[in-house]
Amino acid sequence: MKHRKLANEELNRPHVEAFKSQEKVGLVIILDNIRSLNNIGSVFRTADAFAIEKIMLCGITAQPPHREINKTALGATESVKWEYQATTLEAIQEIKKEGYKVAAIEQTENSTLLNEFKPQTAQKMALIFGHEVKGVSQEAIDASDCVLEIPQRG
Repeated sequence: MKHRKLANEELNRPHVEAFKSQEKVGLVIILDNIRSLNNIGSVFRTADAFAIEKIMLCGITAQPPHREINKTALGATESVKWEYQATTLEAIQEIKKEGYKVAAIEQTENSTLLNEFKPQTAQKMALIFGHEVKGVSQEAIDASDCVLEIPQRG
């Protein structure tokens, strides 16, 4: 069986306004002091691909519009809802009020391996991703409902 690559016109992607109004996955991404503009752009592009509810940019995390974010976001800053919070703790408090369970993605004592995590059906989740070197701040970990660890095999 041959696999012909599809052209962009064949992908049936919704226009930006249609995407904004379509139903989203009950998932929010919280970026805790991300320094790399390319990483921020990649999160926007991934959030667009998976129809994530919104991205919360916190602390030193840069905000669109920004040329370096746009390089990797490839237009997703126009389609994905986002907001800025001065601190990650403020973002966590806000999202918990909206009924989200918050999980820090980090290596800690007593963390749950991602492949062993069983989310509750219909539970809205917020995932916190941290600084490229320092990871998720301890303050954000302490305010989270759980910690998920991505297994590292290399």
